[in-house]
Amino acid sequence: MSAHTFEPVRSDTCTPSRAARELSFLRGEFDLAVQLGHVRTVPDEGGGGGRLVERAEIDRLRAQDGFPDTLRDRVRVVGTTDGAELMDISAGRFTRLARLGLLIPAKVYVNRYGAVVWLYLTEELKHFAAVTENTHLLKGRTPETLRGQLAEGVDLRARNWRMRQLGCLLRQAEDPWARAGALAALLPPVEVADVVEDPYERAWVNRLRPALPGQTLAGTSFAHVAERITTAQDADEIEWLRSDLAHSVEEARALSPAPRPAVRRTRPTTRPTARPIPPLAHTVTAPVEPLPTPVEPTETTAESRAATAEPMAEAAEPTRGTVKLRRISGGHAPKPRHAPERRHVPRVRPAPSPVLRPPGSGHTPPRSTRPLRAWLRRGTARPAAEVRDPAVAPGRQPATGT
Repeated sequence: MSAHTFEPVRSDTCTPSRAARELSFLRGEFDLAVQLGHVRTVPDEGGGGGRLVERAEIDRLRAQDGFPDTLRDRVRVVGTTDGAELMDISAGRFTRLARLGLLIPAKVYVNRYGAVVWLYLTEELKHFAAVTENTHLLKGRTPETLRGQLAEGVDLRARNWRMRQLGCLLRQAEDPWARAGALAALLPPVEVADVVEDPYERAWVNRLRPALPGQTLAGTSFAHVAERITTAQDADEIEWLRSDLAHSVEEARALSPAPRPAVRRTRPTTRPTARPIPPLAHTVTAPVEPLPTPVEPTETTAESRAATAEPMAEAAEPTRGTVKLRRISGGHAPKPRHAPERRHVPRVRPAPSPVLRPPGSGHTPPRSTRPLRAWLRRGTARPAAEVRDPAVAPGRQPATGT
């Protein structure tokens, strides 16, 4: 066997599942036997929050006469139809007797159609039918008082079932706080908060509050039906449970107060005195040489202005000469007109952008401007020379002829 197999804290106890197998019970029958008090249990001291069965209790039940049939007959339950056949009455009369509270249900569940199914102990039904005082209820006409209650809509099946469950829970309670939790299990949370005003006591009562069998349907579509069954509805029932809860809480408070969180005593924190901030430490870094500022292409330096001014002056001087007119033979000489002076503006290239050189690379010699001057002279228009006829003497007009 593995060393990690879980073993109960006490060797003389066993779990409910194991006890049910040893007592030849189904699990549902075993739970009902525990609720009815036929099988005694003890709380789980290992912290599981469940119940355990002592080995001595199992031995006691197994030693009874007619085991296991006699023990199983005590927890055998039947529905309305089977119960009516057992009592030799109609199903309608059986239902009326149950609604009047004369037959107390032992189990309840909600079927898949959402209908509430009540189950009754066969042992109690046989005993009710065998009593002579109940013969007029089984045969003949129902008494007038009982018929009036039925006409008013009296139905005590759920209330009687809750009282049976409460009796089972009170038998299992070990102290006043557990009894308070059993009473709170049948009350709405609002009523519990109204009775137990202290939040720590209310939290402790809710922790010890056991879960009823019908409350396992919470979160399903039949949860509202289960809540109506497991929670007190009548005003007198609620008032009775409230008074018992208040009495149990007072008794438990006097015996042992509810656990509360430990109070932590902390020393008052002293605010630290403000201190001046020390100056920042001076750091030594290498000096950073500033980068040369780039010169925009539109800006011209003094050298470029001097280089471009000289060819422009030379190109402007030849355009100041006059144009002489020749006389055309055989007609009147045209009137001299003053022709506008035509000037040729040379195209000037923009000065090239200076090349940035890293610092420390040495002085860059100025760029020569001689190629620029030669290009400007070739592109400048020369003035037109006067046309002279070598045959004509100076100062004489040329001869005209046809």
